[in-house]
Amino acid sequence: MSPQWALAAALAVAPFAVVLQNRVLAPIALLGFLGVILLALRRGWRPSGVPAVVWPAVALLGWMALSAIWAPEAGRALDGAARLALSLALAVLAADALRDEPASPVVARAAALGLAAGIAAAFFDDWSGNALRAAARGLPQWTETLSFGLKNAGAVIALLLPIGVFAPSVPLWPRVVLAFAGGAVVLVLPGESAKLAVLVGLGCGLAGRYAPSITRRGLAGFAALTILVLPWVLGATLPRDASHLPSSAAHRLLIWDFAAARVAERPILGWGMDASRAIPGGTGAPDAAMLREFGLTSPAATQWFAGAQLLPLHPHNAALQVWLELGVVGAALMALLLAMLALRARSPAACGAFAAGLVVAMLSYGAWQYWWVAGLLLAAVTVASVGRPGVSCAASR
Repeated sequence: MSPQWALAAALAVAPFAVVLQNRVLAPIALLGFLGVILLALRRGWRPSGVPAVVWPAVALLGWMALSAIWAPEAGRALDGAARLALSLALAVLAADALRDEPASPVVARAAALGLAAGIAAAFFDDWSGNALRAAARGLPQWTETLSFGLKNAGAVIALLLPIGVFAPSVPLWPRVVLAFAGGAVVLVLPGESAKLAVLVGLGCGLAGRYAPSITRRGLAGFAALTILVLPWVLGATLPRDASHLPSSAAHRLLIWDFAAARVAERPILGWGMDASRAIPGGTGAPDAAMLREFGLTSPAATQWFAGAQLLPLHPHNAALQVWLELGVVGAALMALLLAMLALRARSPAACGAFAAGLVVAMLSYGAWQYWWVAGLLLAAVTVASVGRPGVSCAASR
């Protein structure tokens, strides 16, 4: 059996499973990688070496582990670095095992079918008042968290959608239907970051089809520049009147403002891996002066922010979190890693998935959340498999 079938199985299952519970994405992706490796070993494959793009990630993981020395919770820092290292190792080995496999439509078609199932499940769950998610949890009645949890499914669909839409081995009309159906469903699901990500991902996929070199370089430059400068330009660019925004969006502005200020206190080393949840003052609510600064003085806003934290677990922004926890060294390594990954995005699917993942990373989730990192690795291994020479941006025109 070809190792491609293990990856195809993970892609066929993941979008639907994430609708039910987002945390299952990590075991699905990692078991898929392990299946690829084991099947390849049976066929005589042996690891061929570490690609150049992996070395910045290895250095970043090493810096994460070293930062345990000054992190507030050394055990958590080491545990986080170890888990990420294991995930990366499995993904790199799986990508290497698939590198010399003959071109086959099985992975792309499995991705498209899995996305179709996930999109249909997400739509049904949203339309039915979350009946699907409630049944999976054995809940007799609706709760707010059921609806809110669909934003995770939207983010994963946005991340993987370019892979199904721009796969040249899938017939054109099914891909067109998949693009419109996936985009429409994500736009009605909860989660603003997923809405933006699905539009940017599909747009960059199209750009990667017709202007591949410009798209790759543009993504590389934008990603690297955002990581390097974002904390230092927030003060000048962050809107100071949030009175017209939904409370959740206004809260995000306060979180970013607080995190940027803490970055400036320890810009070289950072506060240590996974230290965001332990930053001094992070669990406190915004004071009256901060609320006035952002125009949040109405009785409704005052009441809403009375129970809000300035830094709830993480900054909801990868650039800020990397600077906050790992300082300039971590930021430089992350910028290099993202730039190298973008320059290797040699297919429309790769360009679109990279762009969608970047949008979500900059607006939502913790940078080291295992289920989300597993999703990013699954997307990376998949585009490497379906976007080998012969199935590139140019060849898929």
